[in-house]
Amino acid sequence: MTRHDAGGGRFAGWVAAALLLLVAASSAWAQDPPKAAKDDSKSWMDIYGFAMLDIGQNFKQIHPDWFDTMRVSKLPSVADEFGQDNSTFAGVRQTRFGVKTSTPTALGDLKTTFEFELFGTGVDAGQTTFRLRHAYGEIGQFGAGQTWSPFMDPNVFPNSLEYWGPTGMVFFRNVQVRWMPIQGASHLTIALERPGASGDQGVYADRIELQNIKARFPLPDLSGEYTYGQKWGYVRVAGILREIKWDDTLQDQFNLSGSATGWGLNFSSNVNVTKNDVLRLQLVYGRGIENYMNDAPVDIGIQNNFSNPVTPIIGKPLPIVGTVVFLDHNWNRQWSSTVGYSRTDIDNTDGEAPNAYRTGQYALGNLLYTPVPNVMVGGELQWGRRTNFSDGFSVDGLKLQFSFKYNFSHRLGG
Repeated sequence: MTRHDAGGGRFAGWVAAALLLLVAASSAWAQDPPKAAKDDSKSWMDIYGFAMLDIGQNFKQIHPDWFDTMRVSKLPSVADEFGQDNSTFAGVRQTRFGVKTSTPTALGDLKTTFEFELFGTGVDAGQTTFRLRHAYGEIGQFGAGQTWSPFMDPNVFPNSLEYWGPTGMVFFRNVQVRWMPIQGASHLTIALERPGASGDQGVYADRIELQNIKARFPLPDLSGEYTYGQKWGYVRVAGILREIKWDDTLQDQFNLSGSATGWGLNFSSNVNVTKNDVLRLQLVYGRGIENYMNDAPVDIGIQNNFSNPVTPIIGKPLPIVGTVVFLDHNWNRQWSSTVGYSRTDIDNTDGEAPNAYRTGQYALGNLLYTPVPNVMVGGELQWGRRTNFSDGFSVDGLKLQFSFKYNFSHRLGG
């Protein structure tokens, strides 16, 4: 792969500008610190979480590590890749535990969140094991740790039983440092986030020349969001800018080193259609931002460049479009339903394999019952479809899931 995007200098400029903003804000804060907290303010700690059982029937097939989800990218890429259709699943991997605290200080309330669940991913995929969700603290206008990326809008996630969620949604908890100069119903956030990305070696994956390509991220990802909130709901716009590099460490006749600039825009909203209905919407477009998406493959694809004997292939940030449309409806105080659709579309490169992931579709509908506070039972029908790049193959997923959820919470102090 070779350099094909000269946006790295512009990206460095954006990062420098963000750092200057943080330094300026810190200096202003130090010169005019907030007044001490009122005497009647008290520290508090919330202990919260839930125990949850998911059980149901998978009428099709999916990668066995994702047996209790409708993760569309993990549906078969060839016929009967994971055996025959029809299997029963059960698990408690959504179970969650968390602690939140608030402590008054002379600089404002110090707030922290520590939260984990039992849903294994990465090297623990398919396992019921501890997985960190949030390890985050903030005071005044500044926060640091692992929490939701500002590029993501967590309020787009519907009131569903299925764990993984809409395929076309931006969904990423990332390590970051953030500045929040405007807070409240309308708010502004700017963050520097831990970088990371992945590449697809496509039809050349078994070539020795590609075994020594090393990814490198010289700068943090720069993200930001602004939300305009009103009684009817809110509208939100978020963006991200990043630099991705890769180095060819093999000494041969080829030079496959290169870089790419990834970027994305995310428009989202919650609309209170009636007092019983919330419409959740999102439209995202970008290039090389797949690892920020809820369910998408790689950020960089291989593009053929055979006219150049030194650089016969180059890396290209893959364009992606994600959409989310869901409606949450309360029938009354005890019964509720969610119905909606989500989609991901990727513009593949000509060097990717014919069975590479191109389009994902996701839909569900449910009926949930809350007989008493903190207890919920429900059923949900889930559908997904994976479409490959160029081999003409597509496959459906279909599941029926029942869940039992028992919440707990207790406040100490306050």
